[in-house]
Parts: sequence; C-alpha cells; structure tokens
Amino acid sequence: MAQVTLRLFASARVAAGLGRDQLQADTVGSALDLAVDRYGAGFAAVLASCRIWRNGDPAVSVDVLSDGDELAVLPPVSGG
Repeated sequence: MAQVTLRLFASARVAAGLGRDQLQADTVGSALDLAVDRYGAGFAAVLASCRIWRNGDPAVSVDVLSDGDELAVLPPVSGG
C-alpha cells in the first residue's frame, strides 16, 4: 500500500472537517472509499460531484497510487 496525502477543498473540506489527511491505499478508488468510511455520508454526498486529481493531473478510480502521491478532492466551482 502507498502512503498518500489527501487534500480537501471547499465543501469537501467542510464535510470532512479537515483539509488534509494521510491515507494508505493501493488505488485512487480505494483511497476515496477509505475517506468515505472516515468522514461519513455527508462527505460521500459531496464527493459524488467532485473531481479528483492525482499529483496535479485528473485521476480515475483505477489509477495505482505510489508513496508520496497527493490526491486533491475538488468540488464544482460556482461564480457570481
């Protein structure tokens, strides 16, 4: 398993109650599953509309993680 940093922004940060965490996971999908287990249903609801980035690039759930990777959870942005 890889040791990765999870960074949460905007409504994802509010739902989780923190902006950064450390996880051990093999894939992006398993890291997000672990995050849902840790932070609960409110976070899961927000996560459904988020984009996930790995080391600054768009990620999909089957992407394999390496030690030191950073996952960013980015909710949709609205402007006014």
